[in-house]
Amino acid sequence: MSLTDKAIDRIRDLIGSGELPPGSKLPPEQQLAAELGLSRNLMREAVKALVVARVLEIRRGDGTYVTSLEPEVLLGGISSAVELLRGDTLLELTEVRRLFEPIATGLAATRISARELLEVERHLDAMRAARDDVELLNFHDAAFHRAVVAATGNATLTTLLEGISSRTIRARVWRGLVDDHVASRTLAEHEAIYQALIDRDAALAQAAALVHVGTTERWLREHVGRDNLGETP
Repeated sequence: MSLTDKAIDRIRDLIGSGELPPGSKLPPEQQLAAELGLSRNLMREAVKALVVARVLEIRRGDGTYVTSLEPEVLLGGISSAVELLRGDTLLELTEVRRLFEPIATGLAATRISARELLEVERHLDAMRAARDDVELLNFHDAAFHRAVVAATGNATLTTLLEGISSRTIRARVWRGLVDDHVASRTLAEHEAIYQALIDRDAALAQAAALVHVGTTERWLREHVGRDNLGETP
């Protein structure tokens, strides 16, 4: 373990123990370095690393603070990394989505409110109206699934699934489905998910979501490698 890693661990220990709770301001650099027995250079490197990890944030002219440490903050950087994935790794990502999203959709069926159902319906209606517009289909498809998963009330699950759902890949898949004239079939899969949510049928919602993710996975398996899918469309 490098000296910087040890410095990072020291600061994380302070946060984990509650000495530096979420939202709290770190002591001045020199003071904190002295308290932890670290050089100021090591302290700066550790702080930089924890800022990148979204554990700390620097407020210009004010100091360094512990972030809220909420899932959407700590896990929010996943999507940036996902956009850089290429080739077969994209298939692995889709497998992860296949493991999580159907279960999340089933859970949503047991918890979704009337207001949340209206939000899901709004995006489904927008998708119906934009059958041949890849950009709009992509936008409302992402919003549809985000609304469904958010209905679980599980912020960690919502942030993880949002992070691994690449907009670039969604756009490429929708373009392929529209070009192949099979977008209506995928819309029907969304309608099946929505109907299962209305019926509060967790098993059916999970099954419908599994079918839907399977459609995306099949399309990717047919095109990864052949069309260099990893590049931005």
